[in-house]
Amino acid sequence: MPYVLTLVAARNATMLTSATIARVRDAVGGSLAPQLLSEGEAADIPGLAEPTLAVARAALEGAPIDALVTREGNRRRRLLVADMDSTIVTGETLDELAGHAGLGQAVAAITHRSMNGEIDFREALRLRVGMLMGLDLMAMETTWNGVRLTPGARTLVATMRGAGAVTALVSGGFTFFTARVAALCGFDHHRANELLDDGRALTGEVAEPILGPDTKLDTMQALAEASGLQGDATLAIGDGANDLAMLKAAGLGIAFHAKPIVAAQIENQVNFCDLRAVLFAQGFSVGEFRE
Repeated sequence: MPYVLTLVAARNATMLTSATIARVRDAVGGSLAPQLLSEGEAADIPGLAEPTLAVARAALEGAPIDALVTREGNRRRRLLVADMDSTIVTGETLDELAGHAGLGQAVAAITHRSMNGEIDFREALRLRVGMLMGLDLMAMETTWNGVRLTPGARTLVATMRGAGAVTALVSGGFTFFTARVAALCGFDHHRANELLDDGRALTGEVAEPILGPDTKLDTMQALAEASGLQGDATLAIGDGANDLAMLKAAGLGIAFHAKPIVAAQIENQVNFCDLRAVLFAQGFSVGEFRE
């Protein structure tokens, strides 16, 4: 089955011109006419004999334009599983929570190493949560007030649900935040870890078992089975090392502004654009987007 190359421009930095589309089409050997998905923003180049992301990115000459490739046919996935921190929301909620204890930099350094696969995820989570022992629960609410959705998050979930997809937010973070983010975006399901407290402050412990990389993959597979879906009908999005297992197993795995260890292993990447790019990669036109 032939492939489709999708180009998506970062709207705040550039425009996708007909000249750029033609240059990339010539470079990758597209045999069919390009199809515009959003004026000046996104287009499909169909009819490719093989995936040619490296060639496409070279032809883009460093422009802030993402290139993603999918097989022709039914490109619209029926199950979306998304990471939360630095994917559906712009920041790392645990790092921001630690900031209220004066430990933001120390915790962020551990998070950085964990997301790059340098430290075991569960070990890193226990270490960081332990540093928060005694933190007043009001810090949770204060942190939540600073959480911001990534542009396009609501549109992504609403559009895919409108097309019949099941949507799930699966995070190595905490249910206090995933429950609220899931409600804001309209996810069908959410799963995360649970911070323990004594009614006034955090105890420095997290409920076992800890939700880690294997749990994310297991959740995606269980939801697919429950919905009667094959593996190629699944879509996973994430940025860190604990997302790699589900990204590799999904029918379409997309690394979103990813850490180096993820970018090195996942070909389909959104490096410049927001989450609208995930819809364009499935062949949705902007006129089909839901808010």
